Amino acid sequence: MTDATTPTTPGGRPGGSPDELPMAFPLNGLPARVRIHEVGPRDGLQNESATVPVEVKAEFIERLAAAGLSTVEATSFVHPKWVPQLADAEELYPRLAGLEGVRLPVLVPNARGLERALALGAREVAVFASATESFAKANLNRTVDGALEMFEPVVSRAKQEGLRVRGYLSMCFGDPWEGPVPVDQVVRVCRALAGMGCDELSLGDTIGVATPGHVHALLAALRTAGLPASPGAASPGVPGSASPGAPGAPGAPVLAVHFHDTYGQALSNTLAALQCGVTTVDASAGGLGGCPYARSATGNLATEDLVWMLHGLGIETGVELARLSATSRWMAERLGRPSPSRTVRALAGTASPDSSPEPQESQDAQDSPSPKEQ
Repeated sequence: MTDATTPTTPGGRPGGSPDELPMAFPLNGLPARVRIHEVGPRDGLQNESATVPVEVKAEFIERLAAAGLSTVEATSFVHPKWVPQLADAEELYPRLAGLEGVRLPVLVPNARGLERALALGAREVAVFASATESFAKANLNRTVDGALEMFEPVVSRAKQEGLRVRGYLSMCFGDPWEGPVPVDQVVRVCRALAGMGCDELSLGDTIGVATPGHVHALLAALRTAGLPASPGAASPGVPGSASPGAPGAPGAPVLAVHFHDTYGQALSNTLAALQCGVTTVDASAGGLGGCPYARSATGNLATEDLVWMLHGLGIETGVELARLSATSRWMAERLGRPSPSRTVRALAGTASPDSSPEPQESQDAQDSPSPKEQ
């Protein structure tokens, strides 16, 4: 392992050139590589009021892939009534057929959504549950258990077809109606999704209220329940966890994290998750997105901000930061507003105390129940 006092570039070379910032200082106990699950084209764009042309969406995804992102969540096969922005899923997905070596998961809300995705040749799908009754009602118009019952045949069919399935779980750290969410409540729903056969679980801090200690506590509880961050691998730094190297149950899903930056904690929470063995992190290019069905939910963790931190820790991502930042600036121009990502603004030379965009007011979560958001 590289000595923590010796700076290197993200590729392991001695650092120091202004063109090789950030300087990389590895920390003991962190993973050597992190896979970024890019959600910008789906979670980031779905709440835009102005329709983004399908050709712009396709180019956005192509640019993200060219920047080195190996997993890009492309779209959602939800009913157009609920998410008009993604009504073009059948037109968009075939445009991406030429992207080789890039995983293009799609969100499916129910059996009908899965059938639409299968018809287009999708190989990875995601379902989305809630850890709380209030959000399950607001987002899916069902109880927590009712939503799980709806997802079970969807996951089963997807697995029969040989698809990889991700399970999103919202409100893992707090709920705008119910307040604190008990850790064991989150563990129960995670175990249910794992029992269905989900290959991966994404733990969502939908309103951005998590703190590093809370992240450690939840991941420790999941490990004790047989759901370690990386099945079969050690999870250093998890207080009260099982012995290092203790594997989870056979077929235990990989755990990912999905943080929002409402209270400025997304990066610190991500670091806490890395200390617990997490190697998959959700992020949105340029910090696009939020949750209209959860009050106080601001944007997703910006992919550029995440990459800057990871590269500074000497962690491989496969992402070219300059190219990614240019892509986010390109998309911001098409949306007609500056990127909220601090790294994008800094690399563009536009960072200043007054350059942060004004937060957008969230839609009232009770306007209409809709299966939309992580």
